[in-house]
Amino acid sequence: MNKPIHTTNCFDTFIRVAEDCPARSGAEPPPRAGQPTVAGLQYAMIMKAPYKYTSDDVIFATSAPGRELDAKATKAEKSAARAAFFSRGQACMRASSLGKRFGWGVHADSEGRIAIYAVDSKRYQALSSDPKLTQVRAMRSKRG
Repeated sequence: MNKPIHTTNCFDTFIRVAEDCPARSGAEPPPRAGQPTVAGLQYAMIMKAPYKYTSDDVIFATSAPGRELDAKATKAEKSAARAAFFSRGQACMRASSLGKRFGWGVHADSEGRIAIYAVDSKRYQALSSDPKLTQVRAMRSKRG
């Protein structure tokens, strides 16, 4: 019996920064103890190739299981690791620190590919007022 595969992908959606996001402009997430954070890895991956990757691609590549795969891993190994990872629900880009702390809105196009825009940019303003897009907010950092 096959396990259902969960997805974090969304389509024609704009994830605005969280209501309690402290950033007033988009900032690159700093490394912690000399190592990039998950938010830093997501930022680098999306900034290098906007609209190339889906949310699932980014979430998996920046997760611990995704980072453990090296360049020599076969397609079958990568596919199996990804299927195992998504056999359980995963946090989506709404839970990313990019929108919670660092001031980045996430736009998913009609094919589910994503790009990020700084909260103080003209493109962010245009996307956040586009009636054709589903508008959601990044998750708040604090309850209440």
